[in-house]
Amino acid sequence: MTRTLPVGTEDLLRELAPQVLGMLVRRFGDFDTAEDALQEAMIAAARQWPTEGLPDNPRGWLIQVAQRRMADVVRAEVARRRREATVFERDVPETEAVDRDDTLALFFLCCHPALSSASAIALTLRAVGGLTTGEIAHAFMLPETTMAQRISRAKKRLSTLDRPFARPGDAEWRERLGSVLHVLYLIFSEGHTTTSGPDLHRADLSTEAIRLARSIHGLLPDDTEVTGLLALMLLTDSRRGARTGTHGELIPLAEQNRALWDRVAITEGLRLTTSTLAQGLSGPYQLQAAIAALHAKAIRAEETEWGRVLALYNMFERMAPNPMVTLNRAVATAMVHGPVAGLELADTLDDQLVGNHRLDAVRGHLHEMAGDVDAAIASYTTAAGRTTSTPERDYLTIRAARLRTAARD
Repeated sequence: MTRTLPVGTEDLLRELAPQVLGMLVRRFGDFDTAEDALQEAMIAAARQWPTEGLPDNPRGWLIQVAQRRMADVVRAEVARRRREATVFERDVPETEAVDRDDTLALFFLCCHPALSSASAIALTLRAVGGLTTGEIAHAFMLPETTMAQRISRAKKRLSTLDRPFARPGDAEWRERLGSVLHVLYLIFSEGHTTTSGPDLHRADLSTEAIRLARSIHGLLPDDTEVTGLLALMLLTDSRRGARTGTHGELIPLAEQNRALWDRVAITEGLRLTTSTLAQGLSGPYQLQAAIAALHAKAIRAEETEWGRVLALYNMFERMAPNPMVTLNRAVATAMVHGPVAGLELADTLDDQLVGNHRLDAVRGHLHEMAGDVDAAIASYTTAAGRTTSTPERDYLTIRAARLRTAARD
């Protein structure tokens, strides 16, 4: 007989899962067994809650069931590994176990500085996001066995650390939070514009990144960088429906039908961005959100306040020097001071972005603005040969072809 969960229960389980997992890992110190125990508790909930009703404290119910499973495993292995004594030395009062929210601690653990960015992304999506290993592997176009090995190595690496759940000091706290935000930004970026494959974006990844950013924002609502990152994601993702045509072809920002932009996401993103301004522009995510807000507020492309965009990119580059920031600044410079000025700035990036298709794509755009058709065709063609994204390659190839046709006519 099929049981149907009460309305909203699936979302509740999804929200509670990282909290319960974080508590189990902190308390027992075993990531793999904690995941298994959590899954058994979730299965038990799916079986019992439809007939018995939602418990008064769903989180406490899941913790209790999962802890019983963990205790069974501990007892079964005590003779071989003598783990029981170690586990219960780390025990905490039952009320603290139930009331304490370990979601942030789990984020910090998954994004530990000891892990590479690739491992942190995979582990975050698995442990906090609740995605299966197969789903994560598919998202990054890797064999499932490869992704499983990556996640397994990350867990083993964490198990060798001394007190990985310890509350970091003030300096390390900021560094660790920065790692968490960076991982979420990378997940969103891959979802917004996939680095390879037939699709321009992966909505499942960008949507999951937004959900996780909301979770962090709920825990740290006064942190301007956390707020800025969530705002940036919402404002950027609001354009998703207008970024591709009927056949999946890429549509650049200036040519998008802005009526297709998600106004609800824009309204929330603008509200969040504005809420950070009282403390000044002090972080890179906050600055990027401010730039995205200027694009979002422009009803038509020609109404974009490029002078303010350029000023923000100047500030951004001083705060966090990066060749991709400079490349974006080159575009803004061209929009304010003309394409020649933009090309001069782009030319300074040859050594830093050697072989990067985005540099050639920008050059193609700026040469086209300047009326240098041959140089634009050459740059677009080079960029098309270097990208691994099918929609980007097709767009760049078509752009070059249209310029050739126009030149012949």
